[in-house]
Amino acid sequence: MLKFPNWFSSKSSKSEKQHTNEQGGNRAPSSYRQLSAKGLSLAVKPTLIGEVPQLEPSIPTFYVLRAYSRSNSLLVGMQTDELGLPSALAEVRTDGVHETSAMIFLKDRRSDGTRQTSVPRLERLISACLDNPELKIQLVPVTVLWGRAPDKEESLFRLMMADEWESPSKAKQLFNIGVMGRDTFVRFSEPKDLQSLIRDAKAGVGDDLTTTIAMRLKGYLDKQRTSIIGPDLSDKRNIAGTILSSPVVTAAIEKHATETGKSIAAVKAEAQGYLGEITSDYSHSVVRFFDHFLTWLWTRLYDGVEVRHFERVRALAPDFQIVYVPCHRSHIDYLLLSYVIYKRGLRIPHVAAGENLNIPVLGELLRSGGAFFMRRSFKGNALYSTVFKEYVHSLMQRQAPIEYFIEGGRSRSGRLLPPKLGMLAMTVNSHLREPAKPVVFIPTYISYERIMEGATYVGELKGKPKESENLLGLLKTARKIERIFGTVHLAFGEPLYLNDFMAKFDVIAQDDSADNATKTHAMVQNLGVKVMQNINKAAVVNPVSLLALVLLSTPNAALDEVQCLEQIKLYQHIAQALPYDADTYVTDMTPKQILDYGIKLKLIERTPHILGDMIRVADKQAPLLSYFRNNILHVFIIASFLAALVQRNGRIYRDKLDSITELLYPFLQSELFLKTALRNIADQAERVLNLLIERGVIVDLGDGVVGSPEGNSEAYQQLMVLASPAQQSLERYFMALTLLSEQGSNRLNTEQVVNLCYVLGQRVSVLHADDLPDMFDKALFTSFMDTLVRVGYVTIDDKTGLLTFDERIDKIAEHAKFVLHPDMMQLLRHTASLSHDEITLAMQEMGKKKRWR
Repeated sequence: MLKFPNWFSSKSSKSEKQHTNEQGGNRAPSSYRQLSAKGLSLAVKPTLIGEVPQLEPSIPTFYVLRAYSRSNSLLVGMQTDELGLPSALAEVRTDGVHETSAMIFLKDRRSDGTRQTSVPRLERLISACLDNPELKIQLVPVTVLWGRAPDKEESLFRLMMADEWESPSKAKQLFNIGVMGRDTFVRFSEPKDLQSLIRDAKAGVGDDLTTTIAMRLKGYLDKQRTSIIGPDLSDKRNIAGTILSSPVVTAAIEKHATETGKSIAAVKAEAQGYLGEITSDYSHSVVRFFDHFLTWLWTRLYDGVEVRHFERVRALAPDFQIVYVPCHRSHIDYLLLSYVIYKRGLRIPHVAAGENLNIPVLGELLRSGGAFFMRRSFKGNALYSTVFKEYVHSLMQRQAPIEYFIEGGRSRSGRLLPPKLGMLAMTVNSHLREPAKPVVFIPTYISYERIMEGATYVGELKGKPKESENLLGLLKTARKIERIFGTVHLAFGEPLYLNDFMAKFDVIAQDDSADNATKTHAMVQNLGVKVMQNINKAAVVNPVSLLALVLLSTPNAALDEVQCLEQIKLYQHIAQALPYDADTYVTDMTPKQILDYGIKLKLIERTPHILGDMIRVADKQAPLLSYFRNNILHVFIIASFLAALVQRNGRIYRDKLDSITELLYPFLQSELFLKTALRNIADQAERVLNLLIERGVIVDLGDGVVGSPEGNSEAYQQLMVLASPAQQSLERYFMALTLLSEQGSNRLNTEQVVNLCYVLGQRVSVLHADDLPDMFDKALFTSFMDTLVRVGYVTIDDKTGLLTFDERIDKIAEHAKFVLHPDMMQLLRHTASLSHDEITLAMQEMGKKKRWR
């Protein structure tokens, strides 16, 4: 192992013997420095970038570096000697100037990185020039980069360690010397005349001469560095001071200090700590690392990443503030969307990530890739809330692309979750406070054919405590790397323009009135729903989701192969003949190819049989497949709903179909974020019904009556499979309605209803032995109760919080006979007739589980 002199020591011998150098009064470097440089030369072989500057030998020369580094100064000294330039390490002695070396560091080793410290040598040189206007001094900005050019680097580790904007620690600098030394680059700029810099600084206003000139020199170095490694995009380094000194944050600091009795300095330090917790720390080398690593990962893990409608984003990027609002299926989402954007040549967004991901190693990697972190709740911490909102405002003012998952967390069921409007409101309010570029939201649909977290999701839906993210857990997940995960699908949906919504709701920018605030609140709520609807409009009906939709609709998750092929064909025909939306994509695989693909992914199995092969869901895969079925349920829900009504009743009048559809559609629309407005649902249902009649799945009996095909026909089997998905949603609705009807008005609050439905759903799932989590997904019951309140069937008492309703709930519940089988109706009535003691016991158990989490 090579041993080098102690380059990082700040001491130097005062007795070093100096020798006069003929160039510009520079004297030869000391023997100590010569020895150090010779040791460094054994490990470091720098490459010169650009031309050698043309220097006037008679004029004293000083070399300007961004920050103090003994190894960098020795390296520059080596290069100046090699190139025949005035030595950087030599003493400089001329009229009015006497310096022990020709190096100027704009930030010395004593700097804490938060403020600009003095530059004594520069200050002395400026003073000498002011004393003697005839004195000439030339300053040469120098940039040193440790690490191979990024476009040529293949090693992921070396990419991570490549030089960046942040000054390296001693440990990293030792690594630079030992490992990256032969991939080091040095760039000398053209010399700057100090007298000219002084004249320019005097002409301006503001700081003292030294600070002004130091900032000018720093600007030259930053430009030089930017041209080589890209701009410094680290918010952690660049904007913390601006945010802390903003009027909004300053006022919040003063208020917090008054309320808590703390000093302003202590509260400001607290706010600075919040900023360090929140802000991104963008690193070009880490982004390049992710580029290489993810290219390898997608190739290893997936069959491919299919991207649709990206041209929309490209067209909007020059003129709009882009806000990506994707659905949230998996932790992979964080990496996937940024990767796709980066590979297509657009600036990657700042991604809002939950603080649960801000864990050792992983958190810093994500932060360096553009992530900023937010707490799950801001409640009770006004200072944190203000700092976070001001950071978001700074992103908006800098017109940086932003990304956040509007659902707030990952969907455990595969359905879209109700939107969390916090980040959306912050984005909108920032624009209204101080408009910059016009804002456009890009709803983004993401779907997988396998997800790593699948088993965890099912367990959490069944009541297991949520697993906290940690590096060990992620490493365990990474062991699945050999498995085949199919294809990833990403589609950029129809853009939503904030200015259009402002016009629709008559919202005015920079208007602080209460009326405008009320309109803004309504606008944000509407915008949140439209985002979810546009995500669903961009859905991808992939092979796995189609297989799941078919097989999970059968009693034992199994079907004759011929029937399975015909059912897939029916679904494809429905989706293509009556497209859910122009943005919706349906796989072009044939039914046979879809079956083969599912077998390849080990999701389904073919069981040979003398009377015809059977297709069944593979062991333990049914709960996971329900996730993928739910990704596309909205595309087929109206067809399934009509099939369920016809199949349950055998024959039914069209006008009865219409009335039941109009009654129940708001709940389906709320649960699945369906795009069709209630006023248009009758026409949409008519088109779907006619298509099913055309396919023979439903029979037109004349006189306004439709019915089921013959009970033993293939068409009837198709009708039963088609009816099943909607049947499950309807069972949940009537479970809640029956519970309310049986318990009566002013007996339960919303939380109790949701928790009791969860318990009842688990019981129904066990009795049906399907083990599917849809019947006990709390989010679905919460959405249903919200819709009951929104449409006016239920009100919440302001004082007690209890649910109040009238006989309309009973009348809706009576429609169960048109929807549910008698045995299910009986089961729901029995399970919903809970006594006071049973309700108390159930709530106690739910409370325990909540505390365990």
